[in-house]
Amino acid sequence: MNPLERLAEKLSLTRAEILTISALLAFLLLGSILRTIQSSELEAAALQRAEAAMFSDAETDSLIQLAVRDQARVAEIVKESLEETASRRNRNEDKMARKAPKKPFTGTVVFNRAGSEELQQIKGIGPVMAERLIAFRTENGGRITTFKELLKVKGVGLKKLEILKKHLSLE
Repeated sequence: MNPLERLAEKLSLTRAEILTISALLAFLLLGSILRTIQSSELEAAALQRAEAAMFSDAETDSLIQLAVRDQARVAEIVKESLEETASRRNRNEDKMARKAPKKPFTGTVVFNRAGSEELQQIKGIGPVMAERLIAFRTENGGRITTFKELLKVKGVGLKKLEILKKHLSLE
């Protein structure tokens, strides 16, 4: 006995009734499949219409106008910033022009009698280094006899010692 006959026997149905019910179920299944396909097509079409409406020409034009306005504002801000930078640069140049350019020191200074300002005239000697040199001189009794003694000062190396030899005398 096939499964269809067993089902007919259990449900007390005739073969014609089972075929009718099977046909109705097949039509029901086919209808639901077609409806699902149709609804997905309708959904896709609705999405396309919504996207088209979202980006309509009028809205696109208004977005372009907003972008142009924003671009104009950015251009104004950049222009103002450049003008401000240029005016700052001009003010700094004016200040630099007012200051007398510092000429490089070409003379010599007597180290055993030199003050801080005199030592600072030498290239590479700032206020801190000048004070260190004066402190070293006072620690050694106010005099030094050779330039090599200056190597004991913090910050004086061989290069700086060569510069000092050019501009210092040890009378």
